[in-house]
Amino acid sequence: MTHLKEGQQAPDFTGMDQNSNRITLSALKGKKVILYFYPKDFTSGCTEEACNLRDNYSELMNKGYHIIGVSADDMKSHESFAEKYHLPFSLIPDPEKKILHAYGVWGLKKMVGRESYGTLRTTFVISEEGTINKIFTKVQTDDHTRQILNALEV
Repeated sequence: MTHLKEGQQAPDFTGMDQNSNRITLSALKGKKVILYFYPKDFTSGCTEEACNLRDNYSELMNKGYHIIGVSADDMKSHESFAEKYHLPFSLIPDPEKKILHAYGVWGLKKMVGRESYGTLRTTFVISEEGTINKIFTKVQTDDHTRQILNALEV
């Protein structure tokens, strides 16, 4: 589970997305960011989550959100995943797990009675000033957009 808390500054990071664009969180100041961490390209839950964000991309963009996905997969996997599912947002490969560790989302997972280390599915909503507004550790992969918007609408 992440060591970060809502109200804290989000850790800055730099990475190259699947289109070889350099993405730096500090360069996105002035924009709201949905930074979501997911376990693995092409798995059912991760595909469902990415496609839900894709299907609601226009609505999220109209509300001022910039979407970035991060996993430990490599660039080639992200390229294929984004192409197959027509994902309009950035996916940053983090095989060295630098971003995953900075956000505290690499950890011990239990699945089908087995324990292993992996990416803990987590979403951070970051304000225009770089502050963490909301952290989702129980992500509803099939309706993540609604989960985010419902939690943030006052």
